[in-house]
Amino acid sequence: SVMFKLLLFQYSLIKGNASRSGRLDCVKASEQCLKEYSCSAKYRTMRQCVAGRESNFSAVTGPEAQGECRSAIDAMKQSPLYNCRCRRGMKKEKNCLRIFWSIFQSLQGMKRNDLLEYSPYEPVNSRLSEIFRLAPIIAVEPASTKENNCLNAAKACNLNDTCKKYRSAYINPCTSRVSASEVCNKRKCHKALRQFFDKVPTKYSYGMLFCSCPAGDQTACAERRRQTIVPVCSYEDKDKPNCLALQSSCKTNYICRSRLADFISNCQPEPRSISGCLRENYADCLLSYTGLIGTVMTPNYVRALGISLSPWCNCSSSGNSKPDCDKFAAFFTNNRCLREFQHSGFLQKIISCHIVSPAHQYLINTKPTFCLLMEPYLSLKVYYNNNNKKKKEYIRFPFPRQLRSSFPCSFVIHSY
Repeated sequence: SVMFKLLLFQYSLIKGNASRSGRLDCVKASEQCLKEYSCSAKYRTMRQCVAGRESNFSAVTGPEAQGECRSAIDAMKQSPLYNCRCRRGMKKEKNCLRIFWSIFQSLQGMKRNDLLEYSPYEPVNSRLSEIFRLAPIIAVEPASTKENNCLNAAKACNLNDTCKKYRSAYINPCTSRVSASEVCNKRKCHKALRQFFDKVPTKYSYGMLFCSCPAGDQTACAERRRQTIVPVCSYEDKDKPNCLALQSSCKTNYICRSRLADFISNCQPEPRSISGCLRENYADCLLSYTGLIGTVMTPNYVRALGISLSPWCNCSSSGNSKPDCDKFAAFFTNNRCLREFQHSGFLQKIISCHIVSPAHQYLINTKPTFCLLMEPYLSLKVYYNNNNKKKKEYIRFPFPRQLRSSFPCSFVIHSY
């Protein structure tokens, strides 16, 4: 059929592009570059140029020095370091991010103020399928039944070895008083929280953080949800800093700066978008949001009964910077991309897709695949015969924008 062949053609293009776009993380890219004399020399020159420019060092202002800097930067664009990225929770994450930020500004030619619009992290698609299985648990709207999903999520975590292990690992430092004036060791608490959200399957971590509450038991259930990250230690402080001051503090730390850049990049709102997100991908925004937990920019529910989210800051004492502060704060408190996820219960939109060729040589069957209606791609499980051997492969097809909101939650597609 024409439709089926078109899908297969699109798949071959996607698969080909994916193989060509494979890139190293910045740690491996740096190691590879340092093994080659030419790359290593240009890398060192570029780092000296960046360091000199940031300190206004006069040695890089001469024509000859500027020429060497441009030559080094052009050479780096042909090296493995160009477009390298990091992975959230990777073993050498901080070192990877240090390398990324040390070269990104020069290689991309961006101004310092633009850096937070670009994420240093490789897109994470492997964990997204877990999110789609959480429809009964995740939905911050009131639950229609008497089920206390927040309590159920906590119980489910205790029954899973990984979740129980990492939850205990953050509960201990986040609840242990250090002195009469310090309720906890915030640094250790934050590190343990980052490990929890990086290591624990989203089926459990998101179930606790974004659980729905029954209409008849909003108060206790919502408070349990708010207490998930032990806010007295990880979130609250004696005083609320100005949000721009908190942002500046965040930028001085590689982890926080990177998680914030990832959040701003993936959660950009777009009023003309069906989903409310510029990239029309709630899941990436959700991953980026949880990535902030465990940094100085840790967000949480502002109050137990509400679903408004914010870091621990305000815009008082902003002076002439009040508009900038309000804009930054609104990215959390009034972000349509983030808010639509909470209100729409989008994770409950389950699509069952079947595509069958007329000759029955191929069979694409998802046996209720969990697809995101607003996703730019339709994820399918493909079964086909190859020399009488049954093969299985996961693929993603572009899903036409105009169709994303017009289908009911369950539909069947046949090709003729």
